[in-house]
Formats: sequence, structure tokens, C-alpha cells
Amino acid sequence: MTRLRVLTWHIHGSYLYYLAHANIDFVVPFKPDRPEGYGGRGGTLPWPENLQELPAEEVRRHEFDCILFQSQKNYLEDQYEILSEKQRLLPRIYLEHDPPRHSPTDTPHPVDDPGVLLIHVTPFNELMWDSRSTPIRVIEHGVTVPDDARYSGELERGLVIINGLRSRGRRLGVDIFERVRAEVPLDLVGMESEMMGGLGEVGHAALPYFASRYRFLFNPIRYTSLGLAVCEAMMVGLPIIGLATTEMATAVENGVSGYVDTDVSRLVQHMKRLLNDRSEAHRLSKGARTTARQRFSLERFTRDWEDAIRSSVRRWRAADAEGIRMPAGEAAQ
Repeated sequence: MTRLRVLTWHIHGSYLYYLAHANIDFVVPFKPDRPEGYGGRGGTLPWPENLQELPAEEVRRHEFDCILFQSQKNYLEDQYEILSEKQRLLPRIYLEHDPPRHSPTDTPHPVDDPGVLLIHVTPFNELMWDSRSTPIRVIEHGVTVPDDARYSGELERGLVIINGLRSRGRRLGVDIFERVRAEVPLDLVGMESEMMGGLGEVGHAALPYFASRYRFLFNPIRYTSLGLAVCEAMMVGLPIIGLATTEMATAVENGVSGYVDTDVSRLVQHMKRLLNDRSEAHRLSKGARTTARQRFSLERFTRDWEDAIRSSVRRWRAADAEGIRMPAGEAAQ
């Protein structure tokens, strides 16, 4: 199969950055002023050359092998605005980044189509969504950090990495952060973190080195997908402290790579112990890094994505050659 060309949208910059490491050519549309979803190659990330951008009004005049949706707006609105009718018949994949918000157990996914392959980023998300007739596949995160970005843990402080924490409320754990910060020295980084006395945004390339000096990473988030910041911190070797909810309950093993619990007071006790026992923190650091290398390797991630896209396109082409409209999602079955 020749090198494939996939149209997608710029929804989550860090995820798009890792996705673009696959041996696939990705094209992202952009509009003037780069509104949400149409940022193209905007931002500060060092985009790989195989991630290209295209004015949104020109998309329908180009050839693609597959369409990758990454939001409800992409699927329900954007495709009808910028894609031609022929392009809307191509193999289609929907990447679901989040767990259901309305109800954790009874929310039907907006895609109910056996011709679309629905990819979840965590087993927890797949478990909770009602995906109905849509074929499903799970591709867990894959990340990488520079080889020389290694845990030292000399700072007797914990680190929290969340964008826009103040405005994102209880779901992201703003109240938990404030409660714990009153008892344990914590630094907050991320967009708009200055609004809560944080240190501001740290660039993607600098973040692994910046984080490596902290004793542990604290993740106060109650309910979301497993954050890439957690995976990246584990890859550096930071012990992880967080709530035992969503995929965090399986990503962190108590006493091996950090501690998770639903009792915040017990998490505070673990933090205080790590601040006072650097050798214990280093022991957990080894477990965190080992877990990350085994579960969140970029090589496995890109291999899974290449297989999902190529399988969908191959099956679609074979059916099309026979005059059959085979649901693209069946390529994963």
C-alpha cells in the first residue's frame, strides 16, 4: 500500500503531535484567525514534516485516503462544510478523546454507524460509552521524552500540570488542588495557571526537564481521560499521586509507580512521606518509568494507528473494487 494521506482536525495539540509520528501523511485544515479546530500547524509544537496544513476552502479539491474525526463538531458539522460528497464516502474513523459527560454509563455515543471505526484512547472510555452499532478499537496513549530528561527529584515540592484549571472546575479538581496545596507545597503549571498563583505555561520541549526536578506529580482530576501529561511525567520517571478514578486506577500501581486513592487525606499522607524520603521517591520513579516504557511507548502507539488506518483503507478499497460498500469500521473486526 502506498503512503496514505489522512485528513483530520487540530483538536488536541499534544495528541496530534504524537499522532503525526506515524508513517502517514496527515493534513489539517485552517481558517483565517485559526479558530478552534482550524488551527492547522499553529502553536509552538515542533510539528513533523508529514503534518501538513491546507486552507479549509481548498480541502474538497484534494485527494485523501481516510477522514479522521476528533470531535462531535467535526462529525456533525465540519464534514458537511468542508468535504465534498465523494470525500464523505471515504473510510472514516472517529477518535474519541473523552469519557461520556452526561452520564458515565448511559450516554449513547454520537456516532452510531457500522461504517465508522470508533477509536477510544483508554479502556475506561470504551467501557463507559454506549457505542451502539459502531465498531470499536482502543489505542492507548503513546509519548516520548528526550533520553536525557531523567528524574532527579531534588525539589521538595509536588508538580501539577493542567491547562485552565481555574475555569474547568470540579471535574478537573480545582477544589482538590486548593485543599492539598494548603497542606503540601505544590507548583501549578499550564495555560492560565497564573490566575491561581501558578508558574504559567511551560513549553512542550522544556516541560520534561522542568518536571524532572520535582519530587512527584499530583493529578487532582476527578473525571477525564488519562492525561498525556501523566504519561509524559511517568516516562521521565516522576512518581504519580492521583485519584483512583477513570484510567488512573490502572495506570498507577500503588507502591510501585506512585499512589492512587479516592481518599484525598491518604494521598496527602503519601505526598508528605515522599517529600521526607527521597530514596522512596526514587524507588517509585523506577517503577513509573518502567510502566510508561511498557505501556505508553510511542513505537507501539504509532504502530497501532498505522494498522487501524491501513486496515480500514485496505478493506474499503477491496470492497469498492467489487462494487460493495463495505463498512469501513469492519476493518478492525
